Amino acid sequence: MTNTIGDIETADMILVTGSNTTENHPVLSSFVKRAVKFRSAKLVVVDPRKIKLVEYADKWIRQAVGTDVVWINGLMHVIIKEALFNKTFVNDRTEGFEELKKTVEKFTPEHVEKITGIAKEDIIEIARMYATAKAASILYCMGITQHICGTDNVKSLANLSMLCGHMGKPGTGVNPLRGQNNVQGACDMGGLPVVFTAYQPVSNPDAVKKMENAWGVTGISTSPGLTATEMIPKAHDGIIKSLYIIGENPLVSDPDLNHAEKCFEDLEFLVVQDLFLTETAQKADVVLPSTCFAEKDGTFSNTERRVQRVRKAVEGPGDAKIDWAITCDIASRMGYPMSYNSSEDIFEEIRIVTPSYAGITYDRIDKTGIHWPCPSIDHPGTPILHSAQFTRGKGLFHAIDFIPPAEEPDNEYPLNLTTGRVIYQYHTGTMTRKTEGLNERAPESFVEITQKDADKYNVKNGKKVRVISRRGEIEVIVQISPKAVDGTVFIPFHYAEAAANRLTNGRLDPIAKIPEYKVCAVKLAS
Repeated sequence: MTNTIGDIETADMILVTGSNTTENHPVLSSFVKRAVKFRSAKLVVVDPRKIKLVEYADKWIRQAVGTDVVWINGLMHVIIKEALFNKTFVNDRTEGFEELKKTVEKFTPEHVEKITGIAKEDIIEIARMYATAKAASILYCMGITQHICGTDNVKSLANLSMLCGHMGKPGTGVNPLRGQNNVQGACDMGGLPVVFTAYQPVSNPDAVKKMENAWGVTGISTSPGLTATEMIPKAHDGIIKSLYIIGENPLVSDPDLNHAEKCFEDLEFLVVQDLFLTETAQKADVVLPSTCFAEKDGTFSNTERRVQRVRKAVEGPGDAKIDWAITCDIASRMGYPMSYNSSEDIFEEIRIVTPSYAGITYDRIDKTGIHWPCPSIDHPGTPILHSAQFTRGKGLFHAIDFIPPAEEPDNEYPLNLTTGRVIYQYHTGTMTRKTEGLNERAPESFVEITQKDADKYNVKNGKKVRVISRRGEIEVIVQISPKAVDGTVFIPFHYAEAAANRLTNGRLDPIAKIPEYKVCAVKLAS
């Protein structure tokens, strides 16, 4: 997030897209609701489903799934045509405007309406609302990223924000909402195959030298590694022979699960480190029991880049160990002695190799967290990014054209499927599905569908139906819902026994390598 969660309440206009905020981020959604209720902020929701947040919206528009670049370019077309963009910001703080202008020229409101189904009048109205707001904030989540053009979608939102100068000041910015409590921190610590901590490229000789000096080693590879979504297929091809999985359950969460299962069967050795015997752990040769967040000390870096302390509340069960202690034991047995006395020792090393964390200490965040970047011990942290300049100097507009989804409905598979979460279950259900009260609220999977489509395909509310794609099929309960849109069905992905990812497409965004979870073609059968 370029801005903070609390900062959302200072916005005059909030644009939410690709985020079922009240169900996936219920606490954060309260800041949006308060901004609307108590500060009369304008709220626009762009989503194919009539999500709960729509009840608070001044404007809700439904786009055809997989067409986000089109409507975002459409907004920019109107803003440029009507000269509503922030000329000072564009001239002083950005580059690439002329290329952007040429690209969005063809995305007229009429053209956008044909592709997205959004009325041209709505495109014009929202463009004017966003451009003329004193401070406008964009919130998005995986409904934007989980496409083969997910990177393009994010760049398009950044284009829109820069075009109107809604960046670097309170109530503005481009704000991705992280799906778990330390996803941001995992990325910050180099949990990506192309970077060290703080997004320092593994190909950068200076960064490599710094890491080698800090760790007392030589010969660190400068070649990027593989993403999780690239690793699994390479197991099928015999290129990867062993996997070590920590805190992840890909045999529920990965796309095209039938193929993923075959890939796992081709592994020679599988290690899983987790709290519970997940569906993936059940396939493992070795399971390493680890402790949960309440059983250890450390830090979380949350969605707003705030680094916060987490403290041990209870002892872990049985022989469960802290994750870092397991890592140290294995490293030491493999010939690289690794030992720390505490989580704070590890954090001190993080400060040395991570410029954006250099000024953060346990003492400084004893009670209140600090937003990175915090480059020195006397620095207060940075709640709002890009206030004076961008990391690269000037912000770069990316001229983005539309790429259709990898798979679209046809006569054989006439419906679009999109997947997501419900408020009462979490991710692959590793913890929530062991909770009686939550299972009473959301006991089983379902397919959300409109009354019109239910009649068309002769399915009844509350009855079971088979949902079939080119990759697999599952049996779920029919749920006729006003949230649904004609031609598109929704299935939550939490339920292993009716895993939505048996249906989803494994095609990846070429840059981020994220699967296209949010759109594929399916059919219904009794």
